[in-house]
Amino acid sequence: MRAARQVLAARSKSFALAARLLPSGQRDRAAVVYAWCRRTDDAVDGVGPDARAGAVERLRGELDAIYRGVVTGDPVLDAFAEVAAACRIPRHYPSELIAGMDMDARGERYRDMDQLLHYCYRVAGTVGLMMCHVLGLRDERALVPAVHLGLAMQLTNICRDVHEDWLLGRLYLPADVLARAGARNLAEELAGDGGGARPFPAGARRAVAVAVEEILAHADRYYRSADRGMAALPWRASLAVRTARLVYAAIGGRLAERGFDAIAGRAVVPGLAKLALAGRAGAAAIGELPARAAHPAGARIPRRQLEFGPEVTCLP
Repeated sequence: MRAARQVLAARSKSFALAARLLPSGQRDRAAVVYAWCRRTDDAVDGVGPDARAGAVERLRGELDAIYRGVVTGDPVLDAFAEVAAACRIPRHYPSELIAGMDMDARGERYRDMDQLLHYCYRVAGTVGLMMCHVLGLRDERALVPAVHLGLAMQLTNICRDVHEDWLLGRLYLPADVLARAGARNLAEELAGDGGGARPFPAGARRAVAVAVEEILAHADRYYRSADRGMAALPWRASLAVRTARLVYAAIGGRLAERGFDAIAGRAVVPGLAKLALAGRAGAAAIGELPARAAHPAGARIPRRQLEFGPEVTCLP
């Protein structure tokens, strides 16, 4: 647990702020899930292109050990094994997250939003589903909004990190969105001589801003859908998750303030603004109290496993 807390504190100020709002037991388990997800991501991003396929296979081997109850001696793996068993996290969710890492390892290019949403489900929607097992739900219909929050956050990440991803030789913006925006050949430019080491093409900057605006509009719709599931969480969990949701949505707001220019530097939400958003989350959580009192069912670990498909991508 100590190792997991250190990973969370060092690697994500936004999630660390939200986690502080959870009861201690849930906070520790949430930190373990975050630490395992971060470890998985680093295993692929932290090696050269030729070693990434091997890294994915090692991750799959580790997951097999986790679900067979093998003690590995690695603090993050063994802590995740304990949380997965205690919270009955289906193996499908972490397995799908590793499949998303495999898409990164193979340098996947995205034809359209449907393909991009499949990636987002794997690397972020599954995290929302795992957190439903950690936090508990009063109503399993909130599983879909949990996925939608993951989709929204990952789409926001993609828009924020266009330039950083370009320098790593990656492009997540879908080809059809880029074509509508006027940057049809951007993927081909990335694949040219020099790969990700090439500067971002100045002529594509405005078109990418148009594409980012379109993708953030998708994210906003998923954020609004995610709000419908907040009342199904325990009160303090709702406060924590809503705080993370508002902070991430504010990143999109920062991009909008500068005309959706994703090449102008990393969009960040200052600390004081984050605290103000936590206050907004608190007010919203207090506003839910009458509805919670009218429906006092306790939170339970979900029994249903949710897989990728129209159910998790269609908006209400």
